[in-house]
Amino acid sequence: MAEVLRTPGVRFTHLPDFPYSPHYVDDLSGYDGLRMHYVDEGPERAAAVFLCLHGEPTWSFLYRKMIPIFTGAGHRVVAPDFFGFGRSDKPVEDGVYQFDFHRGSLIALINRIDLKNITLVCQDWGGLLGLTLPMELPDRFSRLLVMNTALATGETKLSDGFRAWRQFVQDNPDFDVAGLMKRACPQLTDEECAAYAAPFPDTRYKAGLRRFPAMVPDHPGAPGAAVSRKARDWFRSEWSGESFMAVGMQDPVLGPPVMKALREIIRGCPEPYEVADAGHFVQESGDVVALKALEAFGL
Repeated sequence: MAEVLRTPGVRFTHLPDFPYSPHYVDDLSGYDGLRMHYVDEGPERAAAVFLCLHGEPTWSFLYRKMIPIFTGAGHRVVAPDFFGFGRSDKPVEDGVYQFDFHRGSLIALINRIDLKNITLVCQDWGGLLGLTLPMELPDRFSRLLVMNTALATGETKLSDGFRAWRQFVQDNPDFDVAGLMKRACPQLTDEECAAYAAPFPDTRYKAGLRRFPAMVPDHPGAPGAAVSRKARDWFRSEWSGESFMAVGMQDPVLGPPVMKALREIIRGCPEPYEVADAGHFVQESGDVVALKALEAFGL
């Protein structure tokens, strides 16, 4: 593989409310030479595992309000950083980052650390990728906690809001992550915004960030579209696990209309929990969402 960067550890020394020790795996099948980071908290042999998948432009820090709720109830939490994000390695070439590249790494990680009885916790790209996993590993997944996301089947015209975001990233390859998070979540402190930006010292570390908007399938033949359609059909007909949906009602891109359509796909999905003042990053209200989900699941 071409050049790979690793964010210096000193960048992660001041992370508010995120005291978790890093865990790494560098022998994922098919990913030679790449090291993936993941948070792993709670009892290793806990009956239930919450697999928390972040999106764009975030990393596992996004789940800092949900992790202690899940572990406090006696469960295990695994929150990986996708390659190109967080503490995981970052190939510098934009072209490395493809739908199957990310999806395959998640499957490899689940198999490598042998996760079972998984509750998939996902939002944004954590859902675009994560929602294609249960059909691949049906014996490993039991529950779904889904927040503002979608299945990108390539059959629906991209919204004007998303197209504007895609164009913004294209025009600003070194975009300001801290500033973006502050605009999206005005309640964040400067320290929290800096933590979101910590993995990306300069533009060379941002190839993964730049690629995600362009990777969203925008026609039926786009990479990832076919597997997403397969997942859609599987959730309609085969999914038998429990589901909980939380919707950030102020999200202009993946808000109530998109989530309503997703709910109609997920077999047996109950009425969503609406987070009235939350936008795209629902995890910033994650403590309340986690408690509501645990109550719904009886865990």
